[in-house]
Amino acid sequence: MAETIELKVDGMTCDHCVRAVTEAISGVDGVTEASVDLDAGAATVKGKGVDLGAVVAAVIEEGYEAAPQAAS
Repeated sequence: MAETIELKVDGMTCDHCVRAVTEAISGVDGVTEASVDLDAGAATVKGKGVDLGAVVAAVIEEGYEAAPQAAS
């Protein structure tokens, strides 16, 4: 069953930032879909067996801050 991870992403200012974060997240093993919202400063990650730490690390490696978002 696919899982969904919600992240808060800080430091994005433009569409290039969105593309960079989306590509970084998409490169993590198990990720099947990554959606990044510039205005909300958030990312939704879908996949199976996705390592949350690897997703956060991929975003940080691109120069942005990332943290899991609390479930609403």
